[in-house]
Amino acid sequence: MSEKTKQFWAGVRAEVPLLIGVFPFGMIYGALALNAGLSKPAAQMMSSIVFAGSAQFVTTQLVHEAAPGLVIVLTIAVVNLRHVLYSASLAPYLAPVSTRWKTLLSYLLTDEAYAPTILKYEKEEVTPHGHWFLFGAGLALWTIWQISTALGIFLGTAIPESWSLDFALPLTFIAMVVPVLKNRPAIAAALSAGIIALLAYSLPYKLGLILAALVGITVGTFMEGRE
Repeated sequence: MSEKTKQFWAGVRAEVPLLIGVFPFGMIYGALALNAGLSKPAAQMMSSIVFAGSAQFVTTQLVHEAAPGLVIVLTIAVVNLRHVLYSASLAPYLAPVSTRWKTLLSYLLTDEAYAPTILKYEKEEVTPHGHWFLFGAGLALWTIWQISTALGIFLGTAIPESWSLDFALPLTFIAMVVPVLKNRPAIAAALSAGIIALLAYSLPYKLGLILAALVGITVGTFMEGRE
């Protein structure tokens, strides 16, 4: 087995535990997208093109509430702002990679793909084929996301509310976040963002989420600067 293949399948294996929580999340999105008024092709295309679970959920909710287009765009931009931070932290490890590879990996970069990848990169030295790990993790997630979304769209309202599938998402994010809370700035950022998210939950258009993200980034940056 070549080194590329080893790295690829290592990424897939590292992603498998997170896929358990992603699958019901995708099904819920598919059902909610239809309830929000999106057509089946539009709902599936959003998963294929946007490929950002939290952004897709926020979009469907804002569409359902008939929010202005500018509000939707700005909200999604802020929600996905964290990907800039993900990219910056991975940049040193992917510096030797070609622009074509960087373009593909940036598309596949998500919360679930980033978490196991950065943990691996921090433990090991930069290798010529290390980007195949991120490719494997990202592609595994992309595949499951498309399948789960399609299943949610197909089943639609047939998914009973009593199943409470939405519990899987918080558990998935907790599993991703806890291993990377290794220092005071990270812990402070997570706690401050969580507190603000709870306090500002009732704000319209999910603005509480934006506020929580900004507060978390600010607190984490401030703490890191002091240290």
